[in-house]
Parts: sequence; C-alpha cells; structure tokens
Amino acid sequence: MYTSQGFAGGAGAYARVGAESGAMAASPHQLIAMLFDGAAAAIQMARLQMARRETAAKGKSISKAINIIDNGLKASLDPQAAGPDGAALVADLSALYDYINQRLLYANLRNDPGLLDEAGRLLENIASAWRAIAPTAAGRP
Repeated sequence: MYTSQGFAGGAGAYARVGAESGAMAASPHQLIAMLFDGAAAAIQMARLQMARRETAAKGKSISKAINIIDNGLKASLDPQAAGPDGAALVADLSALYDYINQRLLYANLRNDPGLLDEAGRLLENIASAWRAIAPTAAGRP
C-alpha cells in the first residue's frame, strides 16, 4: 500500500508541518533557539555527507547552515534594542557569525571536518548562552 519512498516523503511533510506549527507558536526567544538548532543540524548533516563523499549534498547542507546564520541569526541582531551598552555585543556577535560562516565555507572548499567542528562548537557556545537567558527573557525568575 505504501512504498518506502512514499513513507519518507510523507514523514518529511509531517516533519515540516510540525516545524511550521512549532514556529508559529514559538516566542521570539524560542524562534532564535530553533535557528540555532537548525544550523547545528545542517552542520551535523554536512559532517556525515562529507564522510560519505556526497559532495553536492554536503554543499547544500553547508549552504543551509550559512543561510540560517546570515538570514536568521545575524539578521535578527538589533543594535537599537541592545541599547548603548549592548551595541558592542551586537557588533561582536555579527563578526563572530561572519567568522563561523567563513569556517563553513572553508570546510566546504577543503573538505575539512575540523572546520565544521570548529563552526559547530562556536555556534553551540552562543546557543547555550542564549538558552541560559531564557527564563530572564521570558520574565520568569
């Protein structure tokens, strides 16, 4: 009745609907956390594809991670919301996102899993700090 390919396509559609529903119900803080998770998943996928020598798929995964970082995480930085004391932090985060993207580009060009690891670690450091401020951002003690 169902083919394995049909099941995989259906499962993918179900996952997309779940992600879209989760995004619609998420707070702004949770949306940023979801971006971190998406970038980390794309980097992990690129690592596996690199090991399997799946060049085109690896390139797509790395491009996805870069897109999430540039058009999601970096684009969401708001110097006005940070205030005068936070403007330097926003500039530093922007520069760090640029550096992470550079590492990802070099990882792709050089087929270097170490550069993927470095980018993943840096991104996880920012993500863990972001998750740590969740109770404060939500106004909870």
